Amino acid sequence: MNLDALWNYMQFDLEADKFGSDMRQSPKRQLLLKDRNFLKEQQTNIVKIENDVSTMNDRMEAIRDEVERLNKLLAEQRARLESEPPKTAEEIEERVTAIEKVLESMKHYEQELSKMRKDADARDRQQKEIRVRAAKTKAEYDAVKLEYDKEYADDTVKLKNLRARAEAEEKKTDPADLEKYKSIKAHVTPPMAKMMNNQCSG
Repeated sequence: MNLDALWNYMQFDLEADKFGSDMRQSPKRQLLLKDRNFLKEQQTNIVKIENDVSTMNDRMEAIRDEVERLNKLLAEQRARLESEPPKTAEEIEERVTAIEKVLESMKHYEQELSKMRKDADARDRQQKEIRVRAAKTKAEYDAVKLEYDKEYADDTVKLKNLRARAEAEEKKTDPADLEKYKSIKAHVTPPMAKMMNNQCSG
């Protein structure tokens, strides 16, 4: 068993692993991921607001149609009062009740419309705030990405060189030793340790 060759391979192998891990944990990369997730979240929020506003507009349109219908009905009932005045107390009560019912419905719809207008204004402000924050984040993302792309390109070359050194040492090791090494590495890192004063330094 050529432990020296395997030991040398491990040094380069672990160094490449650590460098690769450091690349993934790069502050610039972490900031890019954070900004990207934020932008995706804001896009989802914008779509939700747009869907809410669309639903609200449909409802407002339906209410306007209903209010228009009630206005016509009210005008008809008033015209009937003038053309066919009620003759009995029962007829008067019936006519008044019908008009009050129409007025009550119109009041209810007007209140709903008023609330929806306030909701629409609130959503409009929210949408503007989201777009402002998203624009700032996108500008930051673009600036950091330029720096990160250069950093990533340089680090990729360095990682490739580290892997190449590890592969060169790998060729010097016994395949059986290498297989055992990789099996141990899947569960324990580092997979090898030196004996020092009759104790495992690992």
